[in-house]
Amino acid sequence: MFEVKRLQINYKTLEEFQKFREFGLEELSMKEDLEANIVENDSESPFYGIYDNDLLVARMSLYKIDAKYDRYFEPSQEYYELWKLEVLPDYRGKDYGTALVNHAKSFGSPIKTNSRCRADQFWLKMGFTPVKYNPMRDRGENPYVWLPENVSLQD
Repeated sequence: MFEVKRLQINYKTLEEFQKFREFGLEELSMKEDLEANIVENDSESPFYGIYDNDLLVARMSLYKIDAKYDRYFEPSQEYYELWKLEVLPDYRGKDYGTALVNHAKSFGSPIKTNSRCRADQFWLKMGFTPVKYNPMRDRGENPYVWLPENVSLQD
């Protein structure tokens, strides 16, 4: 339905992110993440987005986490952390967020995210499950996970 593109790490993308910063909450701002990653245009970008014509209208950051840091999945394995997801206000309710999450699921690895901005219902609708809070592991986060086949939660 929508084409999800890996965003390049460059100053043009930084300029596009400014539009989100104006509308979004500070905790969803990816500007600092992008600035820290600006090196070369061809480096492995953790940012994905959807354009409507030439306007970036939805974006997410998706980080691959090494299996040695896995505290959620059984068996322990590489997984993705969907860190931030945001759709511009005029484009909400049109399945852009759903398309981004489905793109992340298409990699076939488990996904962990944190529900922000009262988005619990969205994550549940997307097939994510809330994780029982563990203060040593979660440290104030509100984790939700998506499990592909043959993957379960650690005890």
